[in-house]
Amino acid sequence: MTNVETSASMGHEHIFLGAGHEKNERKTWAVIVLCGVMMVVEIVGGSLFGSLALVADGLHMSTHASAMLIAALAYSYARKHAKDRRFVFGTGKLGDLAGFTSAVILAMIALLIGYEAIMRVMSPVPIHFTEAIPIAVLGLLVNIASAWLLGGGDHHHGHSHSHDAHAGAGHDEESKSIETPDGLFALSIFEDGVPPVFRLQSMGRDRELPAECVTVTTIRPGGARQTFRFSRKAGYLESTDSIPEPHAFKALLTLPSGAHDVEYAEHGHEDFGHGVDARDHNIRAAYIHVMADAAVSVLAIIGLSLARIFGWLWMDPLAGILGAFVIANWSYGLVRDTGAILLDMNPSDTMAGKVRATVDAAGDRLIDLHIWRLGPGHFGAIVSVVGDGLQRGPDFYHAALRRIKGLSHITVEVHTARETV
Repeated sequence: MTNVETSASMGHEHIFLGAGHEKNERKTWAVIVLCGVMMVVEIVGGSLFGSLALVADGLHMSTHASAMLIAALAYSYARKHAKDRRFVFGTGKLGDLAGFTSAVILAMIALLIGYEAIMRVMSPVPIHFTEAIPIAVLGLLVNIASAWLLGGGDHHHGHSHSHDAHAGAGHDEESKSIETPDGLFALSIFEDGVPPVFRLQSMGRDRELPAECVTVTTIRPGGARQTFRFSRKAGYLESTDSIPEPHAFKALLTLPSGAHDVEYAEHGHEDFGHGVDARDHNIRAAYIHVMADAAVSVLAIIGLSLARIFGWLWMDPLAGILGAFVIANWSYGLVRDTGAILLDMNPSDTMAGKVRATVDAAGDRLIDLHIWRLGPGHFGAIVSVVGDGLQRGPDFYHAALRRIKGLSHITVEVHTARETV
Protein backbone atom coordinates (compact mmCIF):
# COMPACT_ATOMS: atom_id res chain seq x y z
CA MET A 1 0.00 0.00 0.00
CA THR A 2 1.31 3.44 -0.86
CA ASN A 3 1.77 5.90 1.93
CA VAL A 4 -0.87 8.57 2.49
CA GLU A 5 0.16 12.19 3.06
CA THR A 6 -1.97 15.23 3.56
CA SER A 7 -1.83 18.72 5.02
CA ALA A 8 -4.30 20.15 7.53
CA SER A 9 -6.53 21.21 4.68
CA MET A 10 -6.01 22.12 1.01
CA GLY A 11 -5.97 25.79 0.08
CA HIS A 12 -6.11 27.03 3.67
CA GLU A 13 -4.59 30.32 4.75
CA HIS A 14 -1.30 30.52 6.64
CA ILE A 15 -1.96 33.43 8.99
CA PHE A 16 0.09 32.83 12.12
CA LEU A 17 0.27 36.29 13.67
CA GLY A 18 0.12 36.78 17.44
CA ALA A 19 -3.21 37.47 19.14
CA GLY A 20 -2.15 41.04 20.01
CA HIS A 21 -0.44 41.85 16.71
CA GLU A 22 -2.42 44.94 15.71
CA LYS A 23 -2.56 46.27 19.27
CA ASN A 24 1.22 45.93 19.67
CA GLU A 25 1.70 47.61 16.30
CA ARG A 26 -0.28 50.65 17.47
CA LYS A 27 1.71 50.79 20.73
CA THR A 28 5.01 50.78 18.86
CA TRP A 29 3.97 53.62 16.54
CA ALA A 30 2.87 55.62 19.60
CA VAL A 31 6.35 55.24 21.14
CA ILE A 32 7.92 56.33 17.84
CA VAL A 33 5.82 59.50 17.88
CA LEU A 34 6.87 60.24 21.48
CA CYS A 35 10.54 59.66 20.76
CA GLY A 36 10.33 61.65 17.54
CA VAL A 37 8.81 64.67 19.29
CA MET A 38 11.43 64.55 22.07
CA MET A 39 14.21 64.18 19.49
CA VAL A 40 13.09 67.32 17.61
CA VAL A 41 12.60 69.31 20.84
CA GLU A 42 16.08 68.40 22.14
CA ILE A 43 17.95 69.01 18.88
CA VAL A 44 16.17 72.31 18.13
CA GLY A 45 16.37 73.47 21.76
CA GLY A 46 20.04 72.53 22.02
CA SER A 47 20.84 74.35 18.79
CA LEU A 48 18.98 77.51 19.87
CA PHE A 49 20.48 77.62 23.37
CA GLY A 50 23.95 76.36 22.47
CA SER A 51 23.71 73.14 24.53
CA LEU A 52 25.86 70.42 22.98
CA ALA A 53 24.68 67.92 25.62
CA LEU A 54 21.05 68.51 24.66
CA VAL A 55 21.82 68.02 20.96
CA ALA A 56 23.75 64.82 21.77
CA ASP A 57 20.82 63.44 23.75
CA GLY A 58 18.49 64.31 20.86
CA LEU A 59 20.69 62.33 18.49
CA HIS A 60 20.67 59.46 21.00
CA MET A 61 16.86 59.67 21.00
CA SER A 62 16.96 59.23 17.21
CA THR A 63 18.64 55.82 17.64
CA HIS A 64 15.91 54.96 20.14
CA ALA A 65 13.24 55.89 17.58
CA SER A 66 15.06 53.93 14.85
CA ALA A 67 14.98 50.75 16.94
CA MET A 68 11.25 51.23 17.50
CA LEU A 69 10.83 51.78 13.76
CA ILE A 70 12.24 48.32 13.04
CA ALA A 71 9.56 46.79 15.26
CA ALA A 72 6.76 48.92 13.79
CA LEU A 73 7.68 48.19 10.17
CA ALA A 74 7.91 44.47 10.96
CA TYR A 75 4.37 44.54 12.38
CA SER A 76 3.04 46.46 9.36
CA TYR A 77 4.76 44.25 6.80
CA ALA A 78 3.71 41.01 8.50
CA ARG A 79 0.09 42.17 8.67
CA LYS A 80 -0.06 43.43 5.07
CA HIS A 81 1.54 40.27 3.65
CA ALA A 82 -0.10 37.74 5.95
CA LYS A 83 -2.00 36.21 3.00
CA ASP A 84 0.89 36.42 0.53
CA ARG A 85 1.42 32.87 -0.79
CA ARG A 86 5.10 33.56 -1.39
CA PHE A 87 5.54 33.11 2.37
CA VAL A 88 5.12 29.35 2.60
CA PHE A 89 4.35 29.36 6.32
CA GLY A 90 3.07 32.91 6.62
CA THR A 91 4.73 35.98 8.11
CA GLY A 92 4.41 35.07 11.79
CA LYS A 93 8.19 34.78 12.27
CA LEU A 94 8.91 38.27 10.92
CA GLY A 95 8.55 39.63 14.46
CA ASP A 96 11.21 37.17 15.63
CA LEU A 97 13.52 38.37 12.84
CA ALA A 98 12.92 41.97 13.92
CA GLY A 99 13.55 40.98 17.54
CA PHE A 100 16.83 39.31 16.57
CA THR A 101 17.87 42.45 14.67
CA SER A 102 17.02 44.67 17.64
CA ALA A 103 19.01 42.35 19.91
CA VAL A 104 22.08 42.73 17.69
CA ILE A 105 21.63 46.53 17.77
CA LEU A 106 21.38 46.39 21.57
CA ALA A 107 24.63 44.41 21.70
CA MET A 108 26.34 47.04 19.55
CA ILE A 109 25.02 49.80 21.82
CA ALA A 110 26.37 47.92 24.86
CA LEU A 111 29.80 47.70 23.21
CA LEU A 112 29.79 51.41 22.36
CA ILE A 113 28.74 52.42 25.87
CA GLY A 114 31.38 50.12 27.38
CA TYR A 115 34.09 51.45 25.07
CA GLU A 116 33.22 55.09 25.77
CA ALA A 117 33.10 54.43 29.52
CA ILE A 118 36.54 52.77 29.51
CA MET A 119 37.98 55.68 27.49
CA ARG A 120 36.61 58.12 30.07
CA VAL A 121 38.15 56.13 32.91
CA MET A 122 41.53 56.33 31.16
CA SER A 123 41.09 59.96 30.05
CA PRO A 124 38.54 61.80 32.24
CA VAL A 125 36.72 64.73 30.66
CA PRO A 126 34.96 67.66 32.36
CA ILE A 127 31.28 67.04 33.14
CA HIS A 128 28.69 69.81 32.87
CA PHE A 129 26.49 68.65 35.75
CA THR A 130 23.97 71.48 35.39
CA GLU A 131 22.97 70.21 31.94
CA ALA A 132 23.82 66.51 32.18
CA ILE A 133 21.65 65.59 35.20
CA PRO A 134 18.41 67.24 33.97
CA ILE A 135 18.89 65.60 30.55
CA ALA A 136 19.36 62.18 32.19
CA VAL A 137 16.16 62.76 34.21
CA LEU A 138 14.33 63.83 31.04
CA GLY A 139 15.53 60.69 29.27
CA LEU A 140 14.31 58.55 32.17
CA LEU A 141 10.86 60.18 32.04
CA VAL A 142 10.62 59.54 28.30
CA ASN A 143 11.56 55.90 28.82
CA ILE A 144 9.00 55.51 31.60
CA ALA A 145 6.35 56.94 29.29
CA SER A 146 7.48 54.60 26.49
CA ALA A 147 7.37 51.60 28.81
CA TRP A 148 3.86 52.60 29.86
CA LEU A 149 2.78 52.81 26.21
CA LEU A 150 4.28 49.40 25.47
CA GLY A 151 2.87 47.90 28.68
CA GLY A 152 0.39 45.03 28.65
CA GLY A 153 2.14 43.23 25.82
CA ASP A 154 3.79 39.83 26.04
CA HIS A 155 7.31 41.11 26.54
CA HIS A 156 8.40 39.03 29.52
CA HIS A 157 11.21 36.50 29.37
CA GLY A 158 8.76 33.77 30.21
CA HIS A 159 5.75 32.89 32.23
CA SER A 160 5.65 29.96 34.60
CA HIS A 161 2.60 28.36 36.08
CA SER A 162 3.08 27.25 39.64
CA HIS A 163 0.84 24.82 41.40
CA ASP A 164 1.04 23.81 45.00
CA ALA A 165 2.17 20.22 45.05
CA HIS A 166 -0.23 19.53 47.84
CA ALA A 167 -3.14 20.92 45.93
CA GLY A 168 -2.80 18.06 43.50
CA ALA A 169 -4.72 19.74 40.71
CA GLY A 170 -3.48 21.06 37.39
CA HIS A 171 -6.82 22.49 36.18
CA ASP A 172 -9.72 23.09 38.55
CA GLU A 173 -12.25 21.96 35.95
CA GLU A 174 -10.44 18.60 35.70
CA SER A 175 -10.25 17.99 39.44
CA LYS A 176 -12.94 15.74 40.95
CA SER A 177 -13.78 15.33 44.62
CA ILE A 178 -14.66 11.75 45.57
CA GLU A 179 -16.10 10.76 48.94
CA THR A 180 -15.30 7.16 49.82
CA PRO A 181 -15.21 4.94 52.90
CA ASP A 182 -11.43 5.46 52.78
CA GLY A 183 -11.89 9.24 53.09
CA LEU A 184 -12.35 12.28 50.84
CA PHE A 185 -10.03 12.38 47.83
CA ALA A 186 -9.35 14.70 44.89
CA LEU A 187 -8.59 13.04 41.57
CA SER A 188 -7.16 15.50 39.07
CA ILE A 189 -5.49 15.66 35.68
CA PHE A 190 -2.24 17.56 36.13
CA GLU A 191 -0.26 19.06 33.24
CA ASP A 192 2.12 21.87 34.03
CA GLY A 193 5.15 21.63 31.76
CA VAL A 194 4.81 17.81 31.72
CA PRO A 195 2.60 15.32 29.85
CA PRO A 196 -0.78 15.00 31.63
CA VAL A 197 -0.96 12.55 34.52
CA PHE A 198 -3.49 11.60 37.19
CA ARG A 199 -2.93 12.85 40.72
CA LEU A 200 -4.79 11.55 43.76
CA GLN A 201 -4.63 13.40 47.06
CA SER A 202 -6.34 12.94 50.39
CA MET A 203 -8.41 16.01 51.29
CA GLY A 204 -8.60 15.19 54.98
CA ARG A 205 -6.45 13.73 57.71
CA ASP A 206 -7.05 10.22 56.54
CA ARG A 207 -4.31 7.67 56.39
CA GLU A 208 -2.21 7.63 53.23
CA LEU A 209 -3.15 4.86 50.83
CA PRO A 210 -0.43 2.52 49.57
CA ALA A 211 0.27 3.28 45.90
CA GLU A 212 -0.06 -0.38 44.93
CA CYS A 213 -3.67 -0.43 46.16
CA VAL A 214 -4.83 2.33 43.79
CA THR A 215 -5.60 2.21 40.06
CA VAL A 216 -7.57 4.31 37.59
CA THR A 217 -9.09 2.71 34.51
CA THR A 218 -10.25 5.05 31.73
CA ILE A 219 -13.15 3.98 29.52
CA ARG A 220 -13.43 6.03 26.35
CA PRO A 221 -16.60 6.48 24.24
CA GLY A 222 -15.43 3.81 21.77
CA GLY A 223 -14.94 1.30 24.59
CA ALA A 224 -11.14 1.48 24.73
CA ARG A 225 -9.77 0.90 28.23
CA GLN A 226 -6.46 1.84 29.82
CA THR A 227 -5.38 1.17 33.39
CA PHE A 228 -3.07 3.55 35.24
CA ARG A 229 -1.00 2.56 38.25
CA PHE A 230 0.39 5.04 40.78
CA SER A 231 3.58 5.89 42.63
CA ARG A 232 3.97 7.82 45.86
CA LYS A 233 5.04 11.48 45.66
CA ALA A 234 5.30 14.17 48.33
CA GLY A 235 1.74 14.36 49.66
CA TYR A 236 -0.07 12.69 46.76
CA LEU A 237 -0.11 9.73 44.38
CA GLU A 238 0.74 10.21 40.69
CA SER A 239 0.10 7.88 37.75
CA THR A 240 3.23 6.31 36.27
CA ASP A 241 1.92 6.73 32.70
CA SER A 242 0.75 9.89 30.94
CA ILE A 243 -2.85 10.36 29.83
CA PRO A 244 -3.44 10.46 26.06
CA GLU A 245 -5.56 13.23 24.56
CA PRO A 246 -8.45 13.88 24.49
CA HIS A 247 -9.50 13.99 28.15
CA ALA A 248 -13.03 12.76 27.51
CA PHE A 249 -13.70 9.46 29.27
CA LYS A 250 -15.20 7.75 32.28
CA ALA A 251 -12.59 7.00 34.94
CA LEU A 252 -12.95 4.07 37.32
CA LEU A 253 -11.01 4.82 40.51
CA THR A 254 -10.25 1.63 42.43
CA LEU A 255 -9.42 1.94 46.14
CA PRO A 256 -9.24 -0.66 48.93
CA SER A 257 -12.91 0.13 49.69
CA GLY A 258 -14.08 -0.47 46.11
CA ALA A 259 -14.49 1.21 42.73
CA HIS A 260 -15.82 4.73 42.15
CA ASP A 261 -16.93 6.28 38.83
CA VAL A 262 -15.72 9.71 37.71
CA GLU A 263 -16.68 11.49 34.46
CA TYR A 264 -14.27 13.69 32.53
CA ALA A 265 -15.60 15.75 29.64
CA GLU A 266 -13.68 17.61 26.93
CA HIS A 267 -13.68 21.37 27.50
CA GLY A 268 -14.30 23.91 24.79
CA HIS A 269 -11.09 25.84 25.40
CA GLU A 270 -9.00 22.68 24.70
CA ASP A 271 -6.21 24.06 26.87
CA PHE A 272 -3.79 21.12 26.87
CA GLY A 273 -0.79 23.27 26.07
CA HIS A 274 0.86 24.70 29.18
CA GLY A 275 4.22 25.90 28.01
CA VAL A 276 2.97 27.02 24.57
CA ASP A 277 5.24 29.93 23.63
CA ALA A 278 2.94 32.81 22.65
CA ARG A 279 5.53 35.50 23.36
CA ASP A 280 5.76 38.30 20.81
CA HIS A 281 9.52 38.81 20.58
CA ASN A 282 9.07 41.94 18.49
CA ILE A 283 7.26 43.87 21.25
CA ARG A 284 9.58 42.21 23.76
CA ALA A 285 12.61 43.61 21.90
CA ALA A 286 11.03 47.09 21.85
CA TYR A 287 10.29 46.85 25.56
CA ILE A 288 13.82 45.64 26.38
CA HIS A 289 15.25 48.54 24.38
CA VAL A 290 13.17 50.97 26.43
CA MET A 291 14.08 49.31 29.71
CA ALA A 292 17.78 49.22 28.77
CA ASP A 293 17.65 52.93 28.06
CA ALA A 294 15.85 53.51 31.37
CA ALA A 295 18.46 51.47 33.24
CA VAL A 296 21.25 53.52 31.69
CA SER A 297 19.41 56.74 32.64
CA VAL A 298 19.04 55.60 36.26
CA LEU A 299 22.70 54.60 36.47
CA ALA A 300 23.71 57.89 34.85
CA ILE A 301 21.67 59.92 37.36
CA ILE A 302 23.25 58.01 40.25
CA GLY A 303 26.75 58.28 38.82
CA LEU A 304 26.45 61.99 38.00
CA SER A 305 24.94 62.79 41.39
CA LEU A 306 27.74 61.02 43.29
CA ALA A 307 30.34 62.62 41.05
CA ARG A 308 28.88 66.08 41.71
CA ILE A 309 28.47 65.65 45.48
CA PHE A 310 31.72 63.84 46.32
CA GLY A 311 33.85 64.72 43.32
CA TRP A 312 34.06 61.08 42.24
CA LEU A 313 34.34 61.65 38.51
CA TRP A 314 35.02 57.95 37.98
CA MET A 315 31.43 57.15 39.10
CA ASP A 316 30.02 58.39 35.78
CA PRO A 317 32.02 55.98 33.54
CA LEU A 318 31.55 53.19 36.11
CA ALA A 319 27.78 53.64 35.77
CA GLY A 320 28.25 53.38 32.00
CA ILE A 321 30.14 50.09 32.33
CA LEU A 322 27.42 48.63 34.58
CA GLY A 323 24.78 49.78 32.09
CA ALA A 324 26.68 48.12 29.24
CA PHE A 325 26.70 44.80 31.14
CA VAL A 326 22.94 45.04 31.81
CA ILE A 327 22.16 45.75 28.15
CA ALA A 328 24.50 42.98 26.95
CA ASN A 329 22.78 40.46 29.23
CA TRP A 330 19.31 41.36 27.94
CA SER A 331 20.62 41.32 24.38
CA TYR A 332 22.04 37.82 24.85
CA GLY A 333 18.71 36.47 26.11
CA LEU A 334 16.85 37.97 23.17
CA VAL A 335 19.39 36.66 20.61
CA ARG A 336 19.21 33.20 22.17
CA ASP A 337 15.41 33.00 22.07
CA THR A 338 14.84 34.56 18.65
CA GLY A 339 17.81 32.74 17.10
CA ALA A 340 16.38 29.39 18.20
CA ILE A 341 13.08 30.24 16.50
CA LEU A 342 14.74 31.42 13.27
CA LEU A 343 16.74 28.17 13.16
CA ASP A 344 13.54 26.11 13.73
CA MET A 345 14.76 24.47 16.92
CA ASN A 346 12.25 22.19 18.64
CA PRO A 347 10.26 24.71 20.73
CA SER A 348 8.56 22.37 23.19
CA ASP A 349 9.44 18.93 24.52
CA THR A 350 6.04 18.97 26.22
CA MET A 351 4.19 19.41 22.93
CA ALA A 352 6.29 16.66 21.31
CA GLY A 353 5.38 14.41 24.23
CA LYS A 354 1.68 15.09 23.68
CA VAL A 355 1.99 14.17 19.99
CA ARG A 356 3.78 10.93 20.89
CA ALA A 357 1.16 10.13 23.52
CA THR A 358 -1.63 10.67 20.97
CA VAL A 359 0.00 8.25 18.50
CA ASP A 360 0.75 5.70 21.24
CA ALA A 361 -2.86 5.84 22.46
CA ALA A 362 -4.04 4.92 18.96
CA GLY A 363 -1.77 1.87 19.03
CA ASP A 364 0.45 3.08 16.18
CA ARG A 365 4.15 3.92 16.05
CA LEU A 366 5.68 7.38 15.60
CA ILE A 367 8.76 7.21 13.35
CA ASP A 368 9.43 10.88 12.64
CA LEU A 369 8.32 14.16 14.20
CA HIS A 370 9.20 17.78 13.49
CA ILE A 371 7.69 20.67 15.49
CA TRP A 372 8.62 24.32 14.94
CA ARG A 373 7.23 27.75 15.74
CA LEU A 374 5.31 29.59 13.01
CA GLY A 375 4.50 32.71 15.02
CA PRO A 376 3.45 33.73 18.54
CA GLY A 377 1.25 30.91 19.87
CA HIS A 378 1.30 29.02 16.54
CA PHE A 379 3.28 25.86 15.81
CA GLY A 380 3.64 23.53 12.85
CA ALA A 381 4.08 19.77 13.02
CA ILE A 382 5.10 17.12 10.49
CA VAL A 383 4.17 13.68 11.79
CA SER A 384 5.11 10.32 10.25
CA VAL A 385 3.27 7.29 11.62
CA VAL A 386 3.43 3.57 11.01
CA GLY A 387 -0.09 2.12 11.27
CA ASP A 388 -0.99 -1.22 12.80
CA GLY A 389 -3.08 -2.35 9.84
CA LEU A 390 -6.37 -0.74 10.92
CA GLN A 391 -6.22 1.67 7.96
CA ARG A 392 -6.18 4.85 10.03
CA GLY A 393 -5.71 7.71 7.62
CA PRO A 394 -4.23 11.18 8.14
CA ASP A 395 -7.70 12.56 8.87
CA PHE A 396 -7.84 10.47 12.04
CA TYR A 397 -4.64 12.04 13.34
CA HIS A 398 -5.59 15.55 12.25
CA ALA A 399 -8.72 15.28 14.38
CA ALA A 400 -6.71 13.99 17.35
CA LEU A 401 -3.76 16.40 17.07
CA ARG A 402 -5.90 19.51 16.60
CA ARG A 403 -6.88 19.11 20.25
CA ILE A 404 -3.33 20.04 21.28
CA LYS A 405 -3.27 23.78 21.91
CA GLY A 406 -0.91 25.69 19.63
CA LEU A 407 -0.71 23.21 16.75
CA SER A 408 -1.96 25.40 13.91
CA HIS A 409 -0.54 23.60 10.86
CA ILE A 410 -0.34 19.81 10.82
CA THR A 411 1.00 17.52 8.10
CA VAL A 412 0.52 13.79 8.64
CA GLU A 413 2.09 10.92 6.78
CA VAL A 414 0.82 7.38 7.46
CA HIS A 415 2.68 4.24 6.41
CA THR A 416 1.80 0.58 6.72
CA ALA A 417 4.18 -1.66 8.62
CA ARG A 418 5.03 -3.41 5.34
CA GLU A 419 6.32 -0.18 3.77
CA THR A 420 8.86 0.37 6.56
CA VAL A 421 10.42 -3.09 6.26
